[in-house]
Amino acid sequence: MGGFGLKKVVLAGGTGFIGKYFETKYSELGYDVKIISRKSPYISWDDQAGVIDALEGAELVVNLAGKTVNCRYNEKNKREIMNSRLTTTKILGEAILACENPPEVWMNSSTATIYRHAEDRPMTEEDGEIGSGFSVDVATSWEKAFFDFQLPKTRQVALRTAIVLGKEGGVMMPYYNLVKFGLGGNQGKGTQKFSWIHIEDVFQIVRFLTERKELSGVFNCSAPEPVSNEKFMTELRIMLNRPFGFPSPTWLLEIGAILIRTETELVLKSRWVIPKRLEQEGYQFTYRTIHETLQDIIA
Repeated sequence: MGGFGLKKVVLAGGTGFIGKYFETKYSELGYDVKIISRKSPYISWDDQAGVIDALEGAELVVNLAGKTVNCRYNEKNKREIMNSRLTTTKILGEAILACENPPEVWMNSSTATIYRHAEDRPMTEEDGEIGSGFSVDVATSWEKAFFDFQLPKTRQVALRTAIVLGKEGGVMMPYYNLVKFGLGGNQGKGTQKFSWIHIEDVFQIVRFLTERKELSGVFNCSAPEPVSNEKFMTELRIMLNRPFGFPSPTWLLEIGAILIRTETELVLKSRWVIPKRLEQEGYQFTYRTIHETLQDIIA
């Protein structure tokens, strides 16, 4: 194991917003943190021996790798979004099989976008309906690639993660800017549900699931009190002292999305996701409400 007596955690694709947060937190807890990334100076995905060595004897590997979905869904980007997830999952699975002392648990990112657009009822792990379209195809293919591995010594957990909010969070900036420039009203009808989770809860959920050795399979990784887009934007305006915000009708969002090279699905899809399994297993959320979360991030 890396470092004498140190517990080891491996963050695959660990150089993004969530990865950096996890690296800081695990380092503070005294872990030896290994990072696999396309960026130097980290362990390269192409270095098979290096990846196996990193995983050898690890308590946990968390796979956060994948090209951002915050882009236009042209053929090239769609291919990269899909391949970046499937390839890294395959590399990790094969490396775990090659370990003498494989990691105790492998947690793979997935996404709450796997469920259909839902304004009629919430989606749980048990009775959530899988949607259709490109984003859903990515999610289902990703989970299949993950669970296709039969790993006798390594527990597998897929985290269907909602939109992650945090101080350094990439997703907060576009919303801040909308509010700042007076466009902080509803996006589209505003009735679509906004499922989110504070980054600290993502970290604590990973810790919780690491300790609960009997738990595996799929978990919805989202706060228990999702809100409408209208409620989210209202809370954000209050926090930023902007009493008024013009709404953004769908046609305007379509134009804006082209200009900033993204897709309207990111704000218009109704993600109504409830963390039923986590709550049943006794996980206590630090940030249950959007008010507490925004208070922490913005204060």
